[in-house]
Amino acid sequence: MTLLQSIFLGALQGLTEFLPVSSSGHLAIAQNLFHINAESSILFDVLLHFATLIVVFIVYWRDIWKLIVEAFRMLGDVFYNFGLWLAGRKEGRKLRYRRIVRSNYRKFVLLLIVSTIPTAIMGYLGRHLVERASQTLVVPGICLLITGVLLLIADSAEDCTKIPKDITYTEAGVIGVAQGFATLPGLSRSGSTITACLMCGFDRRFAVKYSFILSIPAILGATVLELGELGGETLGGGMALNCIAGMITAALVGYVCIKSMLVIVKNRKFKYFAYYCFAIGLIAIVGAIVI
Repeated sequence: MTLLQSIFLGALQGLTEFLPVSSSGHLAIAQNLFHINAESSILFDVLLHFATLIVVFIVYWRDIWKLIVEAFRMLGDVFYNFGLWLAGRKEGRKLRYRRIVRSNYRKFVLLLIVSTIPTAIMGYLGRHLVERASQTLVVPGICLLITGVLLLIADSAEDCTKIPKDITYTEAGVIGVAQGFATLPGLSRSGSTITACLMCGFDRRFAVKYSFILSIPAILGATVLELGELGGETLGGGMALNCIAGMITAALVGYVCIKSMLVIVKNRKFKYFAYYCFAIGLIAIVGAIVI
């Protein structure tokens, strides 16, 4: 893989990770159509995703910091209540426990955990299937067509006002399942999760925030899993430079794109991305037949 190809794939990753058109699908199609045959291509893809993950931290750092703080405070309250329970048993009386979930951010933490569980299970069990699917044009093409349908559904969803305190854990689980299916190349993660959020009645602004913050444990988990499977593989000097160039490009382009998503969702502009997904999906399928 050349340096220019690395920059091209990095820009492609940055554009498609946050826009609802499937980054993995575009990377798979690009590598198959343009015969970009890179050594350590799995590691390269993971690093590109990791670069866009950094963008999520930059854009939502206030929310992420509050989530981390509240997560530790919840853990502290759990230990405090456990201590009260032990003391109550010893003294033979009931004591008043602290309420664990007493704010929107604390509920947000638990919702993210519930959503992550099905994603992690589905991602781990289907990792080899996803790898094989990425080596073809047919699967990404079909999944892009499905993404287009999901985006049209998202645009037709009614405006609702649910924020963490109104959201059920069942709904969080459904969103996690949607993200789990989105590990397939061509099925947009952001498109799938935002659509699921809107169909569950989320506030549109919060749906975008939930989708992107939910990507953090998913991408981190995939990174750890893929790095573990690489074992003792190392990158040569040339490949390392390519990875760095791709990551920088993905991060810069991704930052611009993530800022535009709130406007896109608010103004119901998903239909244009749906038409794009239909076109690229058909091109991929035709390419698989012709090539």
